[in-house]
Amino acid sequence: MGSAIILVRGKQFRVTEGEIIHVPSFAAEPGSTVQFNILARTGSDGAEIGSPQVEGASVTGTVVEQGRERKIIVFRKKRKKQYKKTHGHRQNFTAVRIDAIGGAKEDSTQSESAGGQ
Repeated sequence: MGSAIILVRGKQFRVTEGEIIHVPSFAAEPGSTVQFNILARTGSDGAEIGSPQVEGASVTGTVVEQGRERKIIVFRKKRKKQYKKTHGHRQNFTAVRIDAIGGAKEDSTQSESAGGQ
């Protein structure tokens, strides 16, 4: 079972099949299918690194839910100046279940063996 590194809205995530990840929020309905480009992938046949992406390879996932993360507290203080400020922040997320990691390496080896005969 291999893994892949994908790029979603400027952040990189290492994913495997069947995993549920929380990525920065994007517009998609729960139950819809999404695809991400692969930056690098590993498997039983070794590793493959794209420049910048692996050609013809993609990760397919299903949107599970749209939600918000736990609240974090942002506290600022300047000592001896009687200055304190407290803010809270909740980040929106999209939960995605990774269904399949499709690689160009499997497709290219099949086409090379068929073309060589």
